[in-house]
Parts: sequence; C-alpha cells; structure tokens
Amino acid sequence: MAQCVVDKKVVQLDRRKRQVTDVEGVIAKFGVRPESIPDYLALVGDTADGFPGLPGFGSKSAGALLLRYGHLENIPADASQWEVPLRGADKLAATLAAQRDYAFLFRDVATLRSDELMLGSVDELRWDGPTPAFEAWCEAVEMPSLWGRAVDLAQRRAV
Repeated sequence: MAQCVVDKKVVQLDRRKRQVTDVEGVIAKFGVRPESIPDYLALVGDTADGFPGLPGFGSKSAGALLLRYGHLENIPADASQWEVPLRGADKLAATLAAQRDYAFLFRDVATLRSDELMLGSVDELRWDGPTPAFEAWCEAVEMPSLWGRAVDLAQRRAV
C-alpha cells in the first residue's frame, strides 16, 4: 500500500503500531519513493502476491537503483553506467537484462489499479441490513442465529 502515499494528506496508516507513514517514511522504510514501490517489489519479490523477484536483488540493491533511477526502464543495462556503487553490480545487471520481462510482469502484478471506477459514490458502501440472499445463505449453512444477529444489528443502526 506504500505506493498510494502521495503527500501529507494521503498517507499509510498502520493501526496496530499506531504509525502514520508519509513519503519520507516510505523512503526510510523501503529506500525508494512511493511511486517506485511496484518496481521495488518486482526486483525483491513479494510473497503476499506470490512472485519471487529477481535472483540476487535485495532491498539495498533494489532501493539504491530505484532511488536513483525511479523505474525499471530507467536503469541502464550496463552496470558501468550505474551512478550508484553496488557490490555485484555486473551480476545484477546481467540478471536484470536476462529477466527484464519477468521484472515488468512482476511490477504489473504489484501495481495497484486506479484506472477503473469501482463506485459511483461512497454511499454505495453503506450497509442497509441483511438481504434475502443472506438469509438463504444462513439457512443453507445452518446458522440461523447469524441471520438474527444481522437483523438485530440493522435495527439498532436504524434507530
């Protein structure tokens, strides 16, 4: 979610840690700007989304490259052109060259989509109580008490 952080108004909230992360916090944690997070995940991998990243790339090497170049396509193919000193740069450059298509695929998987309108308004999220389909489901799974609890909750919210 760090890729969604934009400024002081659009931040990331960790409710368990009671911590707010802004752009500077994303950079401190990952070593890259929020807009580079999908590229970062493409290089280091993301177990939550089930892709391994590229061999040899860790958080420090990915962070250093992306902090300087921003996105995968801006990283020079030749390590001698890299303006950041990295141990094993030649090997990393070779890996990136050989697996660039995978990196772009992984970045695509890691990118949150914002180009499709999902709701007409926030009011569409308002819960107005259980539906007849929910009642049928409760009967099907033999949990009539769940239906009763949902009805009670709806009545309390209506007051």
